[in-house]
Amino acid sequence: MAIDYGERRVGVASTDEMGDFALPRAVWPNDKTLVDKVLKFREEEEIGKIIIGESRDLSGNSNPIQKAIDSFKSELETRLSAQSSEVEIVCHPEVFTTLEARRLQGRTEMTDASAAALILKNYLESR
Repeated sequence: MAIDYGERRVGVASTDEMGDFALPRAVWPNDKTLVDKVLKFREEEEIGKIIIGESRDLSGNSNPIQKAIDSFKSELETRLSAQSSEVEIVCHPEVFTTLEARRLQGRTEMTDASAAALILKNYLESR
């Protein structure tokens, strides 16, 4: 599962059953229910690893949103630990994935999910 974390919306992607293809799945508002939605999706889909896009500029410095991403990751880790879930959470560099998703498909309601799919695709290719 991959997450493209944004201030207003969060894109979610997952792989096919074989783990070969990254598929856009959902776009959720970034609100107080976000962590619950991620945990529910993880459980329903039996996800063992969560990849979160790490937001850095071209020089490798953290973008302003990275602090919120780190807090989100920390909350996920805390909640998963409380559930005794063995889920690895990995940050993976992402640069311009939303722009790339828009370039590939235009701006749609699933743009952020497509950006998450690009993060996941890049992660899978890097392994």
